[in-house]
Amino acid sequence: MQKYMLKVDNIEVIYMNVIQVLKGLSLEVGDGEIIGLLGSNGAGKTTTLKAISGLLITEEGKVNEGEIKFDGQRIDRYPPERIAAMGIIQVMEGRRVLEHLTVKENLLVGAYSCKEKAEVEKSLEIIFSYFPRLKECLYQTSGFLSGGEQQMLVMGRTLMARPKLMLLDEPSLGLAPLVVQEIFRIIKTINCDQGTSILLVEQNAELALGVVKYGYVMENGRIVLEGPSDKLKDNEDVKEFYLGLSQVGKKSYREVKHYKRRKRWLG
Repeated sequence: MQKYMLKVDNIEVIYMNVIQVLKGLSLEVGDGEIIGLLGSNGAGKTTTLKAISGLLITEEGKVNEGEIKFDGQRIDRYPPERIAAMGIIQVMEGRRVLEHLTVKENLLVGAYSCKEKAEVEKSLEIIFSYFPRLKECLYQTSGFLSGGEQQMLVMGRTLMARPKLMLLDEPSLGLAPLVVQEIFRIIKTINCDQGTSILLVEQNAELALGVVKYGYVMENGRIVLEGPSDKLKDNEDVKEFYLGLSQVGKKSYREVKHYKRRKRWLG
């Protein structure tokens, strides 16, 4: 039986003791794997990441039922700083750089827990090997970087902390197609070189399924479909609703209505 680094087991998440967002969600991430979490806006993908990283507490949210385990240890009652110290780091959606700091200062924030200067310098060189552009603009103010450069910076800052598990939230959002391709190439390289496990949240299912080993599809706070990436690519519902590969005339309106109705029932 495979031992999973991260195991999310049948969790429910509620905000302000009123609004339920996740409704019995389960997923697993193995050591060294890239796992995808796919779905449309409002499905609950970001809430899932915040439940894992502990950041729910900043929004008056909590895991109400179920449990989350990391390396066999239950973490869903831990504060975010303790979870981060265990090696789980979330890369937030929207490129959250520290705008008034330079690129180098942003990167050094990620290495705050490392006391050895030589180790910090080694980490910087690793980051520059993945993101050469960051070395070129090392002393520029981060707020003036392009969107792609800021995405590289937040990923680099996360890697400075040497995470065991990186939670990536919509890394393609708002970026030009060529930049997105480069970001996803680097994600795959980081996983191969460092063995870093990655849980990737992404609306662009085609991109995500090109790099993940296994994927979960979310709708209305639940997992409605899961499987190896190649199986999901071939799934007719995924093609229809997430890959934009519907074949007019081969899928009846009745079938489409049935699928949408099934999604509503799950809600």
